[in-house]
Parts: sequence; structure tokens; C-alpha cells
Amino acid sequence: MINKQLLKKRFNNHAKTYDAYADVQKSMAHQLINQLSTNFFNQEIAILEIGCGTGYLTQLLCKKFPKAAITAVDLSSGMIELAKKKVTEDRVSLICGDIEELSIERQYDLIISNATFQWFNSLHTTIKKLYKQLKPAGSLLFSTFGNGTFQELHSCYSHAKQKLGLFSNSSPGQSFFSLEELSQICEQALVPLREHPFKLSKMEKLEVQYFPTVQAFFTSIKKIGASNSNEESYCQRPSFFRQLINLYENNHRDENGVKVTYHCLMFNITKTNQ
Repeated sequence: MINKQLLKKRFNNHAKTYDAYADVQKSMAHQLINQLSTNFFNQEIAILEIGCGTGYLTQLLCKKFPKAAITAVDLSSGMIELAKKKVTEDRVSLICGDIEELSIERQYDLIISNATFQWFNSLHTTIKKLYKQLKPAGSLLFSTFGNGTFQELHSCYSHAKQKLGLFSNSSPGQSFFSLEELSQICEQALVPLREHPFKLSKMEKLEVQYFPTVQAFFTSIKKIGASNSNEESYCQRPSFFRQLINLYENNHRDENGVKVTYHCLMFNITKTNQ
């Protein structure tokens, strides 16, 4: 389970440094925008953005759909305050809240979310809830992280535990779904809604970043507030940490630096007119 209070605190604490370190999240935002149809370009559509953060995707949506009414929601008040400074148009409403808890009153032509679904505790229920709020022919478009994210770190963490004889079930961070696992969750959530047929498309992509050191990679995670939102954290033993660093440096460094893989998943669920 994600500790939402801890998550909120970390995002609040690091809202001001988020944009400087969120290169992969920004890339994913542009990929989402590129998936959007231009059919609604000049229409007065309604858009709900979930997990708007500092407003990066919100700005792209404003540019893409100049007549759209946009409601943007984020768990973190610190993120919302920064978004308000970036996005000042009257047609954009910025709301601080947890989308898993908020009641959604209206229907939307587009519900969109970038790098946020991994923070949900009730993914099945939330997908169903959001889909119900789509207008006919509306789309739920979201990106999130897959199980190949930080594969180098997970491998080194397991090897470090073996070398030191540690047998706990701890991990260096969240567990993510594969593309197929998440696809099954979506279908299980939506198939019972027979009165609202859907079309689902999906894709996955690996994004690779390089850092000068392993510590620089860890710092980047911390600076976006994503340093594990569960109670359990990295093993604090100095001997374990040294072992982890050494394994990472020896096995995942090349001429570009220390390699970090992000596994990006993208889903587009459309409510058909059948």
C-alpha cells in the first residue's frame, strides 16, 4: 500500500526541485500529447488532468486545446501552488486532492494523467470510476511506469542482499506492473460495464538516462519526491549501501555514465459509441 500522507509530504518538500530533475516525466508528457487527436482542437471540450504536478502537462494541454475547460488535480498542495504560477488562464481550475477519494461530478471528453497511476492504491476501482465519467467517444489516456523501471538498481539490490546474507523481502522501491498485467487490470475493471463498450490500445517504451554517479541518480529520485512512498525504505546499513554502490558502478557504468532504465507504459481507453 502507498502511504499517501508520506507521499504528499515528499512531493510538498520537493515541489520546487521537481522540474529540474523530471526529464523522463517531461518526455512522457510529450508522448501523451502526441497521442491526442486534433479533432477537438478548436472545440470547447472538458478535460480532467490527474496528477498535474507543477503544471507541465497542463501547459501543453492549454496550447493543444485553446478552447478547452481544464480541471487539473494533484495530491500535493506544494505542486498545486507552483502550477498556479505557471498556468494562469481562467479556463483552468487547479484542485488539491486525492483523485481516489474525490467525487467527480461531471463528465469529460478527455481524462489524462502522466506518471501518476503508479501512486494509486485501488487501481481497479479508480480506472472504473474514471471511465464512467467519460462522455461517449471520450478517452482515458495515461502513462505510468512498468516493471522494467530501475532494473539495474533492483538487480544490484538483490545481489547485495545475497552477498551479505540478507533474506528479507525488502526492495529498493515500488513494484510496478508489466504492460500485460496492467492491461488485464484495465479489462477486468471495464468488461463488467457492458453498457459502455471500450477500445483499449497500449504501448511500452524504454527510456535510458545516464548519471555521473550512483549517488547522483539517488539524488534525482529524492529531488522529485519519489524516493519510495511506503514505510519500508532502503537498507540503512553502511556495509549494504557500499556493496550496492560498488555493484552498480561495476556492472552498469559505461562511457556515458551510470545507466538507469525507465520502463514507460501508455494506455488509451476510448468509450465507444456502440
